[in-house]
Amino acid sequence: MAAPPLLTLQDVALTFGGTPLIVQADLAIAPGERACLVGRNGSGKSTLLRIAAGLLEPDRGVRFLQPGTTVRYLAQEPDFSGFPSTLAFVEAGLGPGDEPYRARYLLESLGLTGEEDPARLSGGEARRAALAQAMAPEPDILLLDEPTNHLDLPAIEWLEAELRAARSALVLISHDRRFLENLSRATVWLDRGVTRRIEQGFSAFEAWRDAFFEEEERDRHKLDRKIAAEEDWLRYGVTARRKRNVKRLAGLHDLRRQRREHRGPVGTVSMASAEAEASGTLVVEAVRAGKSYDGRAVVRDLSLRIHRGDRLGIVGPNGAGKTTLVNLLTGRLAPDEGNVRVGANVTLNLLDQRRAALDPERSVAEVLTGGGSDSVAVGGQTRHVIGYMKDFLFAPEQARTPVGVLSGGERNRLLLARALATPANLLVLDEPTNDLDLETLDLLQEMLTDFSGTLILVSHDRDFLDRVVGEVLVAEAEGRWSLYAGGYSDMVAQRGRGVEARPAEPRPAPAPKDPAPAAARKSEPARRRLGFNEQHELKTLPKRIAALEAAAVKLRAALADPTLYARDPARFETISRGLATAESDLAAAEERWLALEMLREELEG
Repeated sequence: MAAPPLLTLQDVALTFGGTPLIVQADLAIAPGERACLVGRNGSGKSTLLRIAAGLLEPDRGVRFLQPGTTVRYLAQEPDFSGFPSTLAFVEAGLGPGDEPYRARYLLESLGLTGEEDPARLSGGEARRAALAQAMAPEPDILLLDEPTNHLDLPAIEWLEAELRAARSALVLISHDRRFLENLSRATVWLDRGVTRRIEQGFSAFEAWRDAFFEEEERDRHKLDRKIAAEEDWLRYGVTARRKRNVKRLAGLHDLRRQRREHRGPVGTVSMASAEAEASGTLVVEAVRAGKSYDGRAVVRDLSLRIHRGDRLGIVGPNGAGKTTLVNLLTGRLAPDEGNVRVGANVTLNLLDQRRAALDPERSVAEVLTGGGSDSVAVGGQTRHVIGYMKDFLFAPEQARTPVGVLSGGERNRLLLARALATPANLLVLDEPTNDLDLETLDLLQEMLTDFSGTLILVSHDRDFLDRVVGEVLVAEAEGRWSLYAGGYSDMVAQRGRGVEARPAEPRPAPAPKDPAPAAARKSEPARRRLGFNEQHELKTLPKRIAALEAAAVKLRAALADPTLYARDPARFETISRGLATAESDLAAAEERWLALEMLREELEG
């Protein structure tokens, strides 16, 4: 018998400013649930998650939480007031019975030390600290709104593994397809204020959604035909029987009301890039190029050719120098050594991930037109700014809206609208997927596929890289970069591993407390110790290795059945893939444990 839900929302409704945001939403979270909450930008996903967390009161509906159930919510804007350090902030989220080591473990895994002053955190660092606080107590229910924002690829893959192993029930909102596919086992779709649910992960969602829209469109056509038939009767058949057909006339009015109140699906972005005259065959050539900052090599001995029509993805951890590399390749930054040459007739268009190119005081229309006009030039043709705004899902009344009050998704759509209006044959997109909903990501992918020019894409979105690029340039150690054919998954298969995190910068050691003379202390050589993460890995890896060995044995036993393939080919394929993954993970875990054990023996003499 299935366990009762830990948290239930029933018939929840909420209206903002006279407009219904949530009309009828239901949500049930069972122990161990793995659900993703999906919907268009502005559909109310974050609002529904806040209602589930008990932070927002709905206008109507019931929220029930089983007594004793613990819930943690990843806040978009965490409150750090009163905390001297990020470690103190995360430790404040722990309960009396929680493991105290988890606070520092999570912070260090997310690239923080625990000693940061909360008042000086960047937006990305604040997001990481909030994620560590939400995960630290291992609650019964974990509600995560865009947890991969501001995380680089190593951190995203670490978070995936951590959440996969967690005992907490999960509800996830994310624009990262691969993240949702790997973690979700149920999908809740919030569409036009109403929730619908399937007991399958995100990988099955889009086909189900498209089938729903097709059926809805058929029903709308049936309603239109019925209204037309009833209006025909009203014009030609009601005169002699007016009193007897009051009910039928009322029915016609009801059909018209249904048609009038019908809310169709939110429109889609109409996206196309204005293309300049074709560039030369050679777009960029780098010959043994190098660039260093403060004695650290960011790019070392890079030789690379980018030809017309190439699609190059650039990946690496935060701080690896991806933006520096892009500036080198596009001629916006001169190399310290070697040579970089931009080819003939190259017209560059750059989308800045920091959105620094947008003046918060200017209106949406001014950003697109440059001010002083109500038209925008798109691919050599003049269009009215309102019509062009509608292509990117901006309402006409938003024309005079200041950029500073737009949401992250709206600002990113505005940047895309401006960038794609400018003719170019070399597109450079730095994290273009940030804050875009999944439907807009699909259209951006289609536009980039149809773009006949050259593309350089910097992204942490593994699925988007697999769909768009044909080569991947990945950051290695000491400023070196390696080129692999194919998308992100192809790179991992060829390289044998994904993108590794950068080594932590060494922190100054605290002043010693012993009163020994300075000369005596100076004569003692400093000894490196295993870091906190390394100690934790060394302690937990044997259990993980044993679990992987047991899983592999079980899967081999299932494959040993000679009738399995003939009886159930799909199950045979699933078990085969599972065995390959388990064996790969086992080999990696054993190799890591051996490396750590040898390091420990070496350090301990």
